[in-house]
Amino acid sequence: MNGPQKTQHQHKSAGAPIPTAETLHTEIQQLNRKNNRLSEENNALKDRVAWFENQLFGQKSEKRNVEDNPLQGSLLSEPINTPAAKEDKITVTYVRGKAKKHRPNDCVTDSGLRFNEDVPVEIIDVIPEELKGDNADEYEIIDTKVSHKLAQRPASYVVLRYQVPVIKHKKRGTLKTTAMPDQVLESSLADVSLIAGLLIDKFQYHLPLYRQHQRIQNAGITISRATLTNITQRGIELLRPIVEAMLQHVLQSKVLAMDETPIKAGRKEKGKLKQGYFWPIYGEDDEIVFTYHAGRGRQHIENIIKMRFQGTLLTDGYAAYARYVAKTEGVDHAQCWAHTRRKFIEAEPNYPELATQMLSYIRQLYRVEDNLRENALSDDKKREYRLEHSKPVIGEIVEWCHQQLRQNEFVPKDPLGKAIRYLLNREDELKTFLENPGVAIDTNHLEREIRAIPMGRKNWLFCWSELGAEHVGLIQSLISTCKLQGINPHTYLTDVLQRVSQHPAAKVEELTPRLWKGLFEGNPLRSPLERDCSHARE
Repeated sequence: MNGPQKTQHQHKSAGAPIPTAETLHTEIQQLNRKNNRLSEENNALKDRVAWFENQLFGQKSEKRNVEDNPLQGSLLSEPINTPAAKEDKITVTYVRGKAKKHRPNDCVTDSGLRFNEDVPVEIIDVIPEELKGDNADEYEIIDTKVSHKLAQRPASYVVLRYQVPVIKHKKRGTLKTTAMPDQVLESSLADVSLIAGLLIDKFQYHLPLYRQHQRIQNAGITISRATLTNITQRGIELLRPIVEAMLQHVLQSKVLAMDETPIKAGRKEKGKLKQGYFWPIYGEDDEIVFTYHAGRGRQHIENIIKMRFQGTLLTDGYAAYARYVAKTEGVDHAQCWAHTRRKFIEAEPNYPELATQMLSYIRQLYRVEDNLRENALSDDKKREYRLEHSKPVIGEIVEWCHQQLRQNEFVPKDPLGKAIRYLLNREDELKTFLENPGVAIDTNHLEREIRAIPMGRKNWLFCWSELGAEHVGLIQSLISTCKLQGINPHTYLTDVLQRVSQHPAAKVEELTPRLWKGLFEGNPLRSPLERDCSHARE
């Protein structure tokens, strides 16, 4: 019985179709495509994991310590053969110098503790035992040594007790109550020093109100957190006209730098918050305004700067800016070289040699900018210097990118291919700074000021409402601009919070930090605490 079964099986196998060479070739191609796709996805996932690891444990700075070799020629030219230099004999001489003075303790002011005249100083007289006893008459003080120690109080909250007299006219017998001095917030328990302190602590030092509330309670003062929130909101609202006047001046600049950063603001549904965006705008006179909008589309750009700005808009590579400029007359577009460099830094782990070559090119552009800052050239000279030194480098960069695309077949998600295409797609915008001396090479000056938002976001996390997000933008605009102008934000806020209700509305621009610095910084308005509570000084 085994024989017939075997014959039947052989007959069945012989009837199966034999795959042709064309079918096998098609299957192999399909498998290769699948393998390439899986390999590409695997590399993309590896890059993503590497990015997260770098965010957690890696270096955040993009600075490079590698110095360019002065003998290195163009990467597109023939290599330069240089003879080995003979080692010169070095004569070392030893010169005995003066030894540095060692401080006996850390209390001197010249090289230790430093403070300005605004710091309160309390004098503590140390009386020696010899001047306390029965033989005190035998001693006399011939000199006094001064030492300084930095001290801290548990909390610097003070309750101001206003004693308002009620007076009576002796003959007529009429009574009259003395009016209270003008207050920043009517019917509020907050002195101007508390309003300014709450704003500075939250938005300059990123201390949320609930932590400030805890600190106030630990100082022995009972106050609700809702009251602190109300004081903060009312104080910021008083400053809104100043920020609006500052925005009007910023939009008169010939060069604007603009960016966006996310913020959670307003309830979307239970347990979820809406995604909003701050759109900071940096003007020519070192002023920055953080505008807020619920979306990230081109509409907000048009609402803010359309019909009010004519000049060059400096941005990153976000497409909304390019679309806005393409449809707007009188506005040129410049893009940031730091964002372009960042793409090649991201490709460096996969292509260390090629990415390093491009980074060395970009480093040459930044060396030109360093020379411009050091020499403080005029606009015409600055333009000539850039055209002479930076334009040839950009030409080599573009040629290098085309050369790499010819020599390599980059898959769509390849990091180096993405970086090269990013650069070539923005070639004209990246060249704008060559012809316009007022345009910076990047938006780093703007990004440095944006850091305050994510720093604060890590502490106060989100804004409960969109109005709250607007308030964050208003106060952050003034604090950041104060720092850009070299002004103490606390001194500024203490002054303008008292001055804004008295100042003519037509001259509100005088209260912006840029003009306030020249008009009022020399004699700012102080809080009653500073005016009436004098401190002993040397």
